[in-house]
Amino acid sequence: MNNDKTSILNYITSKKEYARHAILIDPADQTPDIAAKRCLAAANAGSSMILVGGSSDTDMKNVEATVSAIKEMLELVKWAATQDAITSEEQNIPVVLFPQGAAALSTKADAVTFMMLMNSTSSRYLIDEQVLGAPHIKKSGIEPLPMGYLVCAPGGKVGEVGKANLIQPSDLDRVSAYATTAEFYGFKLIYLEAGSGAETPVSPNLIESAKESCNLTIVVGGGIRDGKTARIAAKAGADWIVTGNLAEEYDDADELQKKLTQFIVEMTKY
Repeated sequence: MNNDKTSILNYITSKKEYARHAILIDPADQTPDIAAKRCLAAANAGSSMILVGGSSDTDMKNVEATVSAIKEMLELVKWAATQDAITSEEQNIPVVLFPQGAAALSTKADAVTFMMLMNSTSSRYLIDEQVLGAPHIKKSGIEPLPMGYLVCAPGGKVGEVGKANLIQPSDLDRVSAYATTAEFYGFKLIYLEAGSGAETPVSPNLIESAKESCNLTIVVGGGIRDGKTARIAAKAGADWIVTGNLAEEYDDADELQKKLTQFIVEMTKY
């Protein structure tokens, strides 16, 4: 990625004819070395972004170590591009922080999701953590990505920790209002989250309602375990599909690459 202040935001919000895949890496659940190998497998499979964070057990130390290992490993992707016909987009996969709070940042990342958990009942996740983190982000020069974050049922741990008033599958008017509010606030992304390892993904009706209500880039994650489910979300309006637990099921990088390749092919098959 070049260092233009808007380069990563433009990359993420650029319109495509198909949904793109992002892998979510939780530094608390894997060593930096394993995380890096999984990210290389994802890059080779066709993933377009790497998110780092997500767990309440992340901190500056494990986030920094994980981001550093991933960045070093991705240099292999660029080297491989000189050997094979890899597209320029695949050569420049951004590593983006997806922090649970101000205590889980890294100066080595390309960007950070600067997000408001819009349906939280706690000021901590609405504004307090953002105020704590903003000076660090500004000083480091990491590009902030303005994002509204909505936790949908079942919500899982993120809904519990974030004290979210969960959006139910039937809350179409509510998610529509949140999406419109996010746009009016000036956010560029909106993330619909079902929760890590959720039994059910975000309802496609909620995705469709959000898409129809705003001109934001729609990111969807939680409970998506296969390409067919991802395709349903994409057809409903998701621009990005995020998977996290899926990668953690594979210790063998080659097996993970095969799984993600199949996942992305199925996801983009219209």
